[in-house]
Amino acid sequence: MPDAISLRTAAKSGEAKASSRATLADPRRATRLVLAIFLGPALLVYCGLTAYPAFRTIYDSFFTIEGMDATFVGLANYRDLMGDETFWVAVRNTFIWSFVAPVIDVATGLLLALALYAGVPFARFLRVAWFTPVLLSYVVVAILWMWIYNYDWGVLNVMLRAVGLGELASSWLGDPNLALAAVIVTHAWKWAGFNMVVCLAAIHSLPKEVLEASDLDNCGWGAKLRYIIVPMLRPTLLSLYILSFIGKMKVFDLVWIMTQGGPLWATETVSTYVYKRAFNWNTFDLGYPSAIATVWFLVVCAAVIILNRVLGSRERLEY
Repeated sequence: MPDAISLRTAAKSGEAKASSRATLADPRRATRLVLAIFLGPALLVYCGLTAYPAFRTIYDSFFTIEGMDATFVGLANYRDLMGDETFWVAVRNTFIWSFVAPVIDVATGLLLALALYAGVPFARFLRVAWFTPVLLSYVVVAILWMWIYNYDWGVLNVMLRAVGLGELASSWLGDPNLALAAVIVTHAWKWAGFNMVVCLAAIHSLPKEVLEASDLDNCGWGAKLRYIIVPMLRPTLLSLYILSFIGKMKVFDLVWIMTQGGPLWATETVSTYVYKRAFNWNTFDLGYPSAIATVWFLVVCAAVIILNRVLGSRERLEY
């Protein structure tokens, strides 16, 4: 009898320990204390560095803030914003960035990925070389391309003059008609490698049977790209486009280093304009730039929702 009782006790103890381990391993069975211990630090960081600044910006947009003095003005900042011509120029430039540049980024990355997938010579070297700009900081990239765009001794103009196209040499960052395109090309050069890696991984994950069947049917690369590869990569390309769109809606550093929004506001973006109104123009008012940031936050959220609905496929592609 004692042996039987001790066995039952040991069995119950083992079951209790196993249940305890299962409770700790399964987050659905975790106690509130355990959840608080693990989620608490992350929530504190999120609230302190993301949620609070966002809500404080919205709150400040209803005030005129000069130093430590805040005067409630209601919607006055938003009314002034509607008549701000510089703001609308910045909005136009930012929308051009956000809708046109992602197409260039994703298309370039896809073409580079296809080149590597097709087995171009020196593929290993090219894979590293094309991805290297992603690892460079915006400061390095901006300075490098400012040298390339230099009118007198920049590589681009020197090459144009060397091949007899000197009349095309321009002050790429000094011409209001060319500055925005020049900065967009620089940004595309930096991020093409990232899109290349993602697209290359997606291509290698495609079903081999479909690609082999297209080869047996003598399907050329153009037709294969248009009717097989791109439709199958549509979710990946859409995700890359949306990520690139979000990043370019808040682009700041590259523009600020290369042009600071000039010449004549040709490359001004909403982010650079907010910075200028808050810290660079000595207006000593943080309420108005807070209103700009609040409006742009809502615009970005609405644009992402619309893009997901318009570009997202309702039918899930399975293979």
